[in-house]
Order: sequence, then structure tokens, then C-alpha cells
Amino acid sequence: MECSWKTVLLLVCASLGVQYTAIRTLRDSLSGPCQGAYRCQTRHYRDSRWRTLCEYSWMSTESPRKHILLFATTRSGSSFTGQLLNQHPGIFYVFEPLYHVQQAFTNSSSRLRRTLDRRALLGAYRDLLLNLYTCNLNFMESYIRPEPQDHVTSSFFRRSSSRALCSPPVCLERGDAAASDPPDETWCPKKCGALNLTLASMSCLSRGHVAIKTVRVPEVGDLRTLTEDPRLDMKIIHLVRDPRAILASRMMAFSDQFRAWKIWNATGRQPRYVDLSQITSTCKDIAASAALGLQRPAWLRGRYLLIRYEDLALNPTDKAREIYRFVGLQMEDRVRIWIAKNTNTNLSSPSEWNYRYSTTRDSRVTAESWRLRLSFDIVRAVQNLCNDTLGLLGYKQVHSAAELRNLSHSLVEHRPFQPVT
Repeated sequence: MECSWKTVLLLVCASLGVQYTAIRTLRDSLSGPCQGAYRCQTRHYRDSRWRTLCEYSWMSTESPRKHILLFATTRSGSSFTGQLLNQHPGIFYVFEPLYHVQQAFTNSSSRLRRTLDRRALLGAYRDLLLNLYTCNLNFMESYIRPEPQDHVTSSFFRRSSSRALCSPPVCLERGDAAASDPPDETWCPKKCGALNLTLASMSCLSRGHVAIKTVRVPEVGDLRTLTEDPRLDMKIIHLVRDPRAILASRMMAFSDQFRAWKIWNATGRQPRYVDLSQITSTCKDIAASAALGLQRPAWLRGRYLLIRYEDLALNPTDKAREIYRFVGLQMEDRVRIWIAKNTNTNLSSPSEWNYRYSTTRDSRVTAESWRLRLSFDIVRAVQNLCNDTLGLLGYKQVHSAAELRNLSHSLVEHRPFQPVT
């Protein structure tokens, strides 16, 4: 059955400014017989926005819509891993949208903050994820600050990390000449201007699948209601990394927050005010999620894959192929090209993806480079605090400074983690 004229009209109306209601109605109508392809009717093709949408849409008629979640923790390699999904032309990728929820809760009045608990925040996270997976980006207006005007915002967090949000029909400045190049961190906001959330919803609907990266949901168990939602086909990629490497990366990226750790690392003396929970809570969440996933509960069967960042860094193409096989999609040539350009030590120029947290790296060196940056005292302390997590995920402990610095001996055990089926 073809899409009705009413559906087409709703899409055109949305592009012209009839925002939230049109997108919601359109989304609902596409969940039925029209899902999987847009019909670019000649009589509607004259409208430039509709024509652009048709020309740049990538809707697979063979594979049902996938709802992919890259589930990770801060400084675990998730920006790099997310780009493996972002390169696929059929995936609408969103980088850390839950940031806006967290900021809205944090910046609320002190009286309101006292009434908010973990359950309320997680509920807000899940509501936003559900709306994004059904391409209702206007739902984010409740959290973006300053509040969008006429459904347009200049404050969308890390917009440039998404190809879809820097390409037609969301951004028409791109043009055919640059169609084969990835968006650039500085180019996108300058050339594309403010983000129209309705056009972003249209772009989402025009692509076959949605992928979201987040480091803000503590445990995979918090996602159970989404995996059991009949409207979604959830695929959770749980990215983990050696906690010692996570700490080393956080110390570099967040100097102020980890100042006490840096003093400890430089002097060999542990400050009394060092916050050990900055790593113990991370280890607890990682272990709880991995243990649950590896127990293979019924609600995660076919929906959970554990990936160690170290394995991905050492064998990026093979692991990327495993990820795509898990989510049920073909790995496009564009993904392979991106891997070659962003993990190759012989690059003559910086990657086009010039992020604040770069995704260009010598991946083999990156995997265990933390061993040259952390003191043995700190490593020993983290090993004591995260002993169970290290053992569960197959990370070896060291017992001397010499063993720590000996990079010829890997601390990553060979341990395959099969998808939960």
C-alpha cells in the first residue's frame, strides 16, 4: 500500500513550519504500511524540501528499522565507536542527547533538585530515548536551554558529531560538491546555521535506522522497559574499557575534576581529599551491567553485545563487522574507508572529523598507552578498588612498575564475548 496524499501533505507542512503535531502524525502514519520507503510522487516533487528529502533518503525495504544504543561510560572510547555507526548512510546518529536532560535537571532550582531522585532522572532519560527512536526530536525542546524558538536551536549538544544533522535536508548549504565529505566540527554550525528540529525529525524518518550514544545511563538494567517496548527493536552495544585506562583518560580530559589524582600521580603521595568514588562507581556500574548481560536474561536475548574497546582498537575492521552483524545491517564501504583513515598511523593530514575529543588515533598504541602515564601506586590502588571488574572483563593485573611499563606483554586476555542469543 502506498503512502496517502495526506501523509505527503503532512511532511510538506512540517517542512514549512507546522511543527510538532505534523511530525507526530507523520511518524505515526509511517509506523504502518508506509514504513520502509517514501514515495516521491511527481506532484509533490516540486517542493524543494520534499525533493531534497527524497533525494537524500536512505530507507531500506529489506531490513526493519533498528533502534541502536551505544551504551558506555565517559572516556571509554565511545566517541570513536559511535562514528562507526555514524558513517552508515542509513543510520540517523545522535551524540549524547541525554546531556540536555542532565543539564536541565542540574540547573533546576535547588528546591526542585531536592525532590528529584535517580528514578525520576532515569525516567526522563527513557522518555527522551523513546521519542528520539520514533523520530520526535521536538520532544527535546523541553530540555534544551535556552529554549528553542519556533523549533529552532543553536544549542544542540555536539551537533557536528552527526552526519545527518549536518547534511540535507537539515542543512542545504552542503551541496552536491561536498556530499561525499563528512561534516566538520567547525564547518557545520557556521554553514548550516541553527538546527531546525522539525527538519531533523524529517531526516530521521528518511533514514532506515536510529543510533544513539550515551554515557549517562548507569546500568544496562535501567533500559529494560525500552527493550520490552513493542514499538522498538532495541540493540544494545555495551562498550567497556579497562578502568585503569578510563581513569588515565579522564585525568587528561578533565584536569580540574581530577586534580587530586594528578597530584597523586606526579608526587607519589595520595591527597587526603582524593575522591575514590570517581572510579569505584564506574567500576561498579560496568561490572553490574556486564554481569547482567552475560547472564543472558530473556529480555536481553538478541539485544545485547559486549565489546571491549581494546579489542576494537586492535582489530577495528573485524570488530566493526561484528557490530554490524549484531545489529543486522551490512557494513558499508564508507565505514571501511573511515576506519582506514582514522586508525592509520601513516595519515599525512588530520582527519576531517576534528573533534574536541578526537576520533583519529593510532588505535593499536592507544589501547594500552595508559600504562606509560599512570604511576604504579595509582594502578595498584585502582586494581584493589576494581578487582572484580578487571577479572570479569579479562584485564590482567600488574604487580610491579616494571611489569606496568612492559608494553610487550599485553594486559588484555583473549576472551570472546558472544552476543546474547
